[in-house]
Amino acid sequence: MKLRVFGAVCAALALTLVGCSEKAKSSDEGAQDKGGVKTGEGVTASTISLGALTDMTGVYASLGKSVTQAQQLWVKQTNAAGGICKRKIELTVRDHGYDPQKAIAGYTELEPKVLGFVQFIGSPFVAAVEQRIDGQDKGLVLPQAWSANLLGSKYVRVIGSTYDVETINAIDYLLAEKRIAKGDKIGHVYFEGDYGENALAGSKYAAKEAGLTVVEQKIKPTDNDMTAQVAALKQAGVKAIVVSAGPRQAASLVGVAAATGFKVPVVGNNSAFAPQLLKTQAGPALLKDYYVAASTLPIGDPGAGPAKLSKEYGAQYPKDGLDNGVIAGYTAATLYGEALTKACAAKDLTREGVDKALLTIKDFGSDFGMSHDFSDPAAPSTRQSVIMKPNAKTPGGLKVVRPAQAAAAAKSYTLK
Repeated sequence: MKLRVFGAVCAALALTLVGCSEKAKSSDEGAQDKGGVKTGEGVTASTISLGALTDMTGVYASLGKSVTQAQQLWVKQTNAAGGICKRKIELTVRDHGYDPQKAIAGYTELEPKVLGFVQFIGSPFVAAVEQRIDGQDKGLVLPQAWSANLLGSKYVRVIGSTYDVETINAIDYLLAEKRIAKGDKIGHVYFEGDYGENALAGSKYAAKEAGLTVVEQKIKPTDNDMTAQVAALKQAGVKAIVVSAGPRQAASLVGVAAATGFKVPVVGNNSAFAPQLLKTQAGPALLKDYYVAASTLPIGDPGAGPAKLSKEYGAQYPKDGLDNGVIAGYTAATLYGEALTKACAAKDLTREGVDKALLTIKDFGSDFGMSHDFSDPAAPSTRQSVIMKPNAKTPGGLKVVRPAQAAAAAKSYTLK
């Protein structure tokens, strides 16, 4: 069941009356351009305005920067090619620093001005405004978040497998490689809240199916030293560890484990790695026995999609490194662009028109590792995951060790 925290968030953050109640309709809603295309919020005769709510200064700063710059690259390329529906794309970015007040305030500020959001980092923050989105706003939001709690909405659409499914695939990899076996204990270090607890649901299901026992360690996003968690898991005798947190926490966990002689494989969710970590003291340990699950190929993969994007991004941002945020951001922007193009063809660039257009996209993103189907809002766009391992010689710092696939347990898992 979805956690409906909308009312509490509105009260706690003292949002404006307009932000938390029925909003007035845009004066442009229902209008038509000369070509007979219906328009609404965020769309004029010459522009389509999109929003991005990111984290460039908080726990996901490296990810947020890459996602945002990749989307700005897409905007530049799209506009250079003539735009969409004879309109230029405008992208307005707000950095919330992974702060709930700033995230909700940023959404409230931009929502009346944009058609929708091509990025929104933070599962808890998206969940906090989901009732508004579903009930009155209806602008398409593509979150950089993968909680199963976000499923079921026509307007908030997760790109990729959800954290629970991704975690099942990650544990399946350890089982397939015979790093763990029936009867073993596995540790799970996870952020409190939507992200970590959804990933924990996946590890519990995988453990039940495989005859494993999960030893839990809940942490906060502000916890950066994993010494206590490593000590507890070592004492418990776990044979492997899942980490559903940020890059800093993953690096600390792997680094402390190595320093204390605790030699077990560690596997993280898609947002639990940044290539910058390979240059820290934890680098050697990460290279040795750390793995990452995700729903796209790594940016350094030799495949056509990643190779082309890597070259284009490097030319646009020569001073910035590559990471998987580049593919994640560019993929989301491209998906939004495809929905806009289909909505234009249907002569309906209103929010409702874009939402309907997304439902018709059933085979998207194969150039970046796997195909995504957006026809069912109650399902993730895929149940497959790529398993990657840090590699210092590869651009972006990750190399595929198992191609996209869905574990048998991931296929049978019933999404909560």
